[in-house]
Amino acid sequence: MSDTDVENRLRLDNSELNSRILLLEESLLKMESVVETLQDSEKRYRRLFESAKDGILILDADTGMVVDVNPFLIQLLGYSYDEFCGKYIWEIGAFKDIAASKDAFQALQDNEYIRYEDLPLETHDGLSVAVEFVSNVYLVDHRKVIQCNIRDITANKRAKAERIRLMAAIEQVGEAIVMTDAQGNIQFVNPAFERMTGYSGEEAIGRNPRILKSGEQDEQFYRNLWESISGGITWSGRMVNKRKDGTLYTAEMTISPVRDTLDQIVNYVAVEHDITDHLRLSAQFYQAQKMEAVGLLAGGVAHDFNNMLTVILGYTDLALARVDPALKLHSDLEEISQAALRSSEITRQLLAFSRKQTIIPVVLDLNRTVESTLKMLRRLIGENIDLAWLPEADLSPVKMDPGQVDQILANLCVNARDAIVDVGKVTIETGNALFDANYCAANAGFKEGDYVMLAVSDDGCGMEKDIINQIFEPFFTSKELGHGTGLGLSTVYGIVKQNNGYINVYSEPGKGTTFRIYLPRYTGQDIVSERKTTAEISKGCGETVLVVEDEPKILTMCSSMLQDLGYLVLPASTANEAILLVKEHSGKIDLLITDVVMPEMNGRELSERMQSDRPGIKILFMSGYTSNVLSHRGVLGEDMNFIQKPFSMKDLAVKVQDALRKI
Repeated sequence: MSDTDVENRLRLDNSELNSRILLLEESLLKMESVVETLQDSEKRYRRLFESAKDGILILDADTGMVVDVNPFLIQLLGYSYDEFCGKYIWEIGAFKDIAASKDAFQALQDNEYIRYEDLPLETHDGLSVAVEFVSNVYLVDHRKVIQCNIRDITANKRAKAERIRLMAAIEQVGEAIVMTDAQGNIQFVNPAFERMTGYSGEEAIGRNPRILKSGEQDEQFYRNLWESISGGITWSGRMVNKRKDGTLYTAEMTISPVRDTLDQIVNYVAVEHDITDHLRLSAQFYQAQKMEAVGLLAGGVAHDFNNMLTVILGYTDLALARVDPALKLHSDLEEISQAALRSSEITRQLLAFSRKQTIIPVVLDLNRTVESTLKMLRRLIGENIDLAWLPEADLSPVKMDPGQVDQILANLCVNARDAIVDVGKVTIETGNALFDANYCAANAGFKEGDYVMLAVSDDGCGMEKDIINQIFEPFFTSKELGHGTGLGLSTVYGIVKQNNGYINVYSEPGKGTTFRIYLPRYTGQDIVSERKTTAEISKGCGETVLVVEDEPKILTMCSSMLQDLGYLVLPASTANEAILLVKEHSGKIDLLITDVVMPEMNGRELSERMQSDRPGIKILFMSGYTSNVLSHRGVLGEDMNFIQKPFSMKDLAVKVQDALRKI
């Protein structure tokens, strides 16, 4: 090889070497770029790893040893970095529920992907946290690792639980809840809405609340409501709505707008509380209070009026006995007497209404008592009306004044007669009844227990609701002027209440009326009493009668009556005066007639004093006062002699003879 060839060969070798050097330099540059890229990638990964808002745990897939852990998980569970790294996962208490043993770790090895939606973990301090746990298996540098992503869902879980509790409350609450969209279309109703209205959720959703429109409110009412809520103002008020079956109910309502984050109204929420029963019970209570107030007034007026009527009747009877029947004055006096008697009947009705009618209760078989009045009732209602009697066998006894049963039946049958045009039917029936807790809860003032029912029904014209609400008020009448005093049903009401009973009225126009009276069942041992009749009594035979009355006019009148009846009278205006009279009177005193309520000493106390001073003296009590006052004084009882003011001379003669002959 020539020098030239060698030189050329060397030149070629150098050129190739330079080329290879250049290639090597390029490769080194590329490697440096890759390293830089890898380093940048690692930095980015590390930044993501360390700034992640989920916990990240890196495990060696073969051994289960923790390779790395990010700060979020350290902070979440309260373990230090050193307490994580280099430890087997089953050695870390926080993960005992998913990897408490090597066998449990096998699941993480065998499955490239595992997800626990709600996994309970425990922090280093023993607090519970709920997490979503997701594990994936990766190949890193030809070695498998397990990356566990751990998301704290404690707050979400708590919020979900709150939503569940809220929804449970909404579904169980007694108030109806309705949610609509901004246009007023129903989006949600709770079960209470379904119970209240009769519409199911499926029937209501997508429809407008106008399905409840009752017609009880005018269009202006609804316009004002819509203007309020669409203007962002909560509306509260009372509304009458209509159920699916057509019945009406009254609701207290609050309708509120719901705004989104942009302060735009997106929904309306209505809360309804059905107050229909509350209004009915309140009306019953108000009516009872009103009747009580009217009763107090009527009772007070009637008591004072009775005292005056006693004087009028007494002196009229005295005058009649002294005037020749052939004279016109005698017939005039008879007219005065009849007017006074009619007036006394009105006051008696007022006293009955106000529960101040003096009564002498006895144990009654109501069937027998009613049967004894049927003949009288048939004459009362007339031949064109059929009277049906439907007694229940084995009827429980009641305790009341038998005269009050007559008053109840007479007044109810007269009302039934007047409600029937031409021909018709009146039905009287009895039965046993029981009021339980549910019935009493729905009917204000009723008490649980056993009762005896007395019902009077007719097939007459019936009554409107507004009339039914007033029929027991004194002097209220739907009859024509001059027909009835308006005291018949108020008398019935007072008698029922005086005997701790209840009265219900059922009536519709054109469908007749039923009055049902419930009297407490008597549970004592007293024997059922029969009606007593009193024969005509002759005049006295000079017996001595001590009369004690603090009303001077009544004392004078009563004394005159007794003298005309043939008795020797010792009048006294006070109890103390009577005691002095007895001490001064050396002869026998056969009878004490005393008012019940007097100053200084009441009638019962005076009678006990007299029976002590004069053994064998008979007692006759008189009063126009209330039965509860008399009961409180210990006067009323089946063995007591009693005369009700006002009374006539004949009434007094009978009562005095009864008292004197009583053993």
